[in-house]
Amino acid sequence: METTATVRERTRTSVIRVRGLARTFRTKTGPVEAVRGVDFEVRDGEIVGLLGPNGAGKTTTLRMIATLLAPTAGEAAIAGADLRADPRTVRSRIGYVAQGGMTADVELVIDQLVLQARLFGMSRAEAVASAESLLTALELEGLGPRRCRELSGGQRRRVDIALGLVHRPGLIYLDEPTTGLDPQSRANLWGHIRRLRDQGTTIVLTTHYLEEADALCDRVLVMDHGEIVAAGTPDELKQRISGDVISLEIADAHADLAIRIAEETVAPRSKLYTDGRVHLTVARGDAAVVPLLRALDEHGITPGSLTVQRPSLDDVFLTVTGRSLREEDR
Repeated sequence: METTATVRERTRTSVIRVRGLARTFRTKTGPVEAVRGVDFEVRDGEIVGLLGPNGAGKTTTLRMIATLLAPTAGEAAIAGADLRADPRTVRSRIGYVAQGGMTADVELVIDQLVLQARLFGMSRAEAVASAESLLTALELEGLGPRRCRELSGGQRRRVDIALGLVHRPGLIYLDEPTTGLDPQSRANLWGHIRRLRDQGTTIVLTTHYLEEADALCDRVLVMDHGEIVAAGTPDELKQRISGDVISLEIADAHADLAIRIAEETVAPRSKLYTDGRVHLTVARGDAAVVPLLRALDEHGITPGSLTVQRPSLDDVFLTVTGRSLREEDR
């Protein structure tokens, strides 16, 4: 029997509906397919994350559905407007926070926020109230009269976020929103993003931080080489990898041999060596550990440490792409 929450989730309206969206760039060395015909939907009031390494097509996808980059092919309906036929209406209904800085060095913080809100039709009183509320929410209180060049990098990033939110859009795009923030500022912004969702705002964000996608997103679209290679809630994605992940600290000189021993002993479903550790996905970690350690010992290999845990989003990425997202980030 369906629960009330399940029915509500199933009957949510689609704020974004994308079909076959693609973008090819022309370069001196030939065409580059940055996005290869992606299909996805975003429902009202959810946070959807585009997760993947640099170059996966996340920002290109976001820029297309924000009308900042014309698609080579495909179509999309954004907040009730056709992306190609009515881009002006699309722009009027969204907020967009770019990966790069949006602030002007010499302008006052409060002036930039108020101007942004006025451009979207707010009265001056509404604009000032919204700006001041955001400065408080994003821990920028008292910085309104400052010029942006006087702020720290983290403070300027939070002003970028405020510029995208100040006109109170119902649909917000955040491109790598927490890049450059310290842990405390990142946690504060996560809280603000969750509050926006709780108030009914729909949010699409790009990120290469696994913990960010896991902590924030109702659904995750895993992107690689311009394609969506997996999609679902963080829990659904992790459940696709049945079994456990064994991680062993192994010296570089013994890594290849250790992986061969593991293949012969426990037949792992996936394997990876990175950062001095061998990661193996197996059906049952408790049953695999003893024979694996015994086989390694017979070849004179003693792991520095060993852990057994449930799959993470990085394990999902490894399974569907054959490599680690954390490895791509470095």
